[in-house]
Amino acid sequence: MSSIVESSADLPDEAATLAFAASYAKTLVAPCSVALIGELGSGKTTFVRGVLRALGVVGSIKSPTYALVESYDTAIGEVHHFDAYRIDGRDDFLSRGGFEYFATDSIRFVEWPENLEDSVVFDRIVRFSFEGTGRRVEVDHLGENRRS
Repeated sequence: MSSIVESSADLPDEAATLAFAASYAKTLVAPCSVALIGELGSGKTTFVRGVLRALGVVGSIKSPTYALVESYDTAIGEVHHFDAYRIDGRDDFLSRGGFEYFATDSIRFVEWPENLEDSVVFDRIVRFSFEGTGRRVEVDHLGENRRS
C-alpha cells in the first residue's frame, strides 16, 4: 500500500516544531502506531515532547534513549515513546518486552523503527529532515489501525 502525504511543514526552530506537534496531537486516536524517521538531532524527540505537552502531560518528559520506552498518561489515554536506536532487531525488542505495548489501546511513537526489522505495523510515518538552518516534516498516513 502506498502512503499518502497528509501534511508537511517547514520547521525553522524549536517553537515551530512544538506548534506543529500541538496541532498533530489533535489528530491522534488510539490505537495508533507512529514511526518517527530522521537523523540524530532532526527533531523527533522534540516533536513527541510537544505532542505530550498538548495532551496535558506536565513535569519531566524524558528521552527514552536508555530506557527503551517512556510511558505517559494523557488526556486521550496512554502514550508510549520508544527509542529503538539501541535495539538489535526483532528478537532484542521481544526480549525487552517491547511488543507488549502494542497489544494495548495506546498511542506508540517509535524513533528508529527500522531497527525493529518491519515487525511493527505503523499507521503513520512522520519524517524529519534538515532543510537549511531548520527542519522539514512530512506526515504520511498509512491507514489507521491496520492489523497484521
